[in-house]
Amino acid sequence: MEKRCYYEVLEVSRDASGTEIKKSYRRLAMQYHPDKNPDDKEAEDKFKEIGEAYEILTDEQKRAAYDRYGHRAFSQGTGPSAGGGGVDPFDIFREVFGGGGGGGSIFEEFFGGGGGRAARSERRKRGSDLRYDLQITLEEAAEGVEKELKIERLVSCETCTGTGSQGGRGDVRSCSTCGGVGQVITSRGFFQVQQPCPACGGVGELITNPCRDCSGEGRVKGSSRIKLKIPAGMIDAGRLRSVGHGDAGQQGGTPGDLYVVVHLKEHEVFERDGSDLYCEVPLPFTLAALGGELVVPTLKGQASVKIAPGTQTNTSFRLREKGIPDLQTGRKGDLLVNVQVEVPVKLTKDQERLLHEFAGTVTDRNHPVGGSFFEKAKRFFTG
Repeated sequence: MEKRCYYEVLEVSRDASGTEIKKSYRRLAMQYHPDKNPDDKEAEDKFKEIGEAYEILTDEQKRAAYDRYGHRAFSQGTGPSAGGGGVDPFDIFREVFGGGGGGGSIFEEFFGGGGGRAARSERRKRGSDLRYDLQITLEEAAEGVEKELKIERLVSCETCTGTGSQGGRGDVRSCSTCGGVGQVITSRGFFQVQQPCPACGGVGELITNPCRDCSGEGRVKGSSRIKLKIPAGMIDAGRLRSVGHGDAGQQGGTPGDLYVVVHLKEHEVFERDGSDLYCEVPLPFTLAALGGELVVPTLKGQASVKIAPGTQTNTSFRLREKGIPDLQTGRKGDLLVNVQVEVPVKLTKDQERLLHEFAGTVTDRNHPVGGSFFEKAKRFFTG
């Protein structure tokens, strides 16, 4: 049978660059690889043909000879067409796709399969991630704290050491459905779909003697205790990740992670806004009028605020660095104290008498805010 033109085989023009030739080869090699087309003699022949064409057209000297003499340049046993003197098309495939030299078919190595233990281990199902909701106090968020958590989760089976097999690795055989690849290919019209093997779940192995305690899962229900550090400045609804403390993976697969969602308990005195704290403090009306020192709470005890004579309600005072550290920078926020002037109740007769005497001495000068307001509102009272 007369050989086809190598440029035609690779579906490239005669002036195609080496990059274009390699790109076309990769596409065609994937399409006609024997492992992707089992029992298809035509596909196998085309795979060999494109390998032969690639070998010639990517070698500068061979390509020059081919361009000048055509297939006659290799008719004396010097090229792949001479029968036995050429490069194995599978070796070319390995070279182009960067494959290894291990066992198993080329298709297994390059399309997600592979017969090695490491490759199969990677295909074992990873354990699920878990969520744990944790409440801490505002004081703990400000200082940072270490908590011990008890987690209900799937843990590695001690009986089979997580393998799922009663007799260890000796009771594990390669899955006959997928040939140990872990994937099967089904045809849907013009398309071929690759999906996890239904027999082995994509692992590529089957257990002939499953562990009685875990039924071949390699994991059982259990619990574990872990210690978790909550950093200073932790925010409400913030998440922390503890790697490897989720559910154990199937048959020795990678464990999932634990995500801890931190919630801050409502505080009796303080409210938080970022790294700042707010609180409202009652201010005796005598202290508001006369001035003096007002003792206010902080997360670490007490502090004093200087009250000027005539301080009004809703006056705010800022105490520097009495707030919470910023989670990123560590810089402490401030404490903002808002005072509310408190009017006394349940007065005695003597207190009432003294207040009446005091009221008789008060003028608009003593109540600048009230005097200004009533001056503006005078027309409403006079009609």
